[in-house]
Amino acid sequence: MNQISDKEKRQELLEKAKKIKLLIFDIDGVLTDGSLFFDNQGQEYKAFNSKDGHGIRLLLDNGINVAIITGRKSELVMHRANNLKIPKEYIYQGYRDKVPAFYELLEKTKLEKENIAFIGDDVIDLPIMSQVGLSIATADAHWFVQQNSDLICQLNGGRGAGREACEFILEAHGLLDDILQSYIRS
Repeated sequence: MNQISDKEKRQELLEKAKKIKLLIFDIDGVLTDGSLFFDNQGQEYKAFNSKDGHGIRLLLDNGINVAIITGRKSELVMHRANNLKIPKEYIYQGYRDKVPAFYELLEKTKLEKENIAFIGDDVIDLPIMSQVGLSIATADAHWFVQQNSDLICQLNGGRGAGREACEFILEAHGLLDDILQSYIRS
């Protein structure tokens, strides 16, 4: 994503990202690779990428809110969100039609659509992605989702795409360089 070759297109996307105050994540296929693991008792397991988690923390620590809207319902999502300190009132699970959750979140945050970004991977994400200020697709998103996104990550879902999206927004806000440099300052 950060390797956009067309400088004019990149600048246009950075301008969109500069307005973002909230990044909404899908879960399966975005913060996970989309695999679903179940044991013999039906217990579900998901693998989350720690780099994505660090990107989310960087957003939150720098005043950019994070929300989750996902079609499936899982205690694992609540556990991960709590671990990352994503506000519980910004977590929507079990929404196959994600639009009602999106509008509830709009009302709750009092943000304009242009101030919201959404990162998704499948066609059920498009009704929201088509309304937000910045739509982001994972590298392994469905082709139609990629075709209808502003930005396509270089990395797959559950493999760093979430971190890419976070860093692009932080870059647009003029924060990324200082954040990265802070890790090497003594």
